[in-house]
Amino acid sequence: MSSNLTIVARILAKENKRELVKFELLKLLEITREEEGCINYDLHQDNENPNLFLFYENWVNRSLWQKHMSNPHLTEYMKTTDGAVVEFTLNEMTAIY
Repeated sequence: MSSNLTIVARILAKENKRELVKFELLKLLEITREEEGCINYDLHQDNENPNLFLFYENWVNRSLWQKHMSNPHLTEYMKTTDGAVVEFTLNEMTAIY
């Protein structure tokens, strides 16, 4: 059993704000992948609904993920995309294999 933390974050952008949200999400990739505790940080876009984005992330532990969540680049993302996202859901998960 793994003690790593898996995060699944679902972001549904307003249709007329899709490119803005996508651009801002892409800006998070490189900087986040270099953070302490980040195992992977993968962004996906739905094939049938291009307004839907999904992050699949794995972190060494919850504490390092929480540190990530308080970083300035995430604060800036939230500020820049304010009003551009219809729905945001986040699930913290643990592998049970």
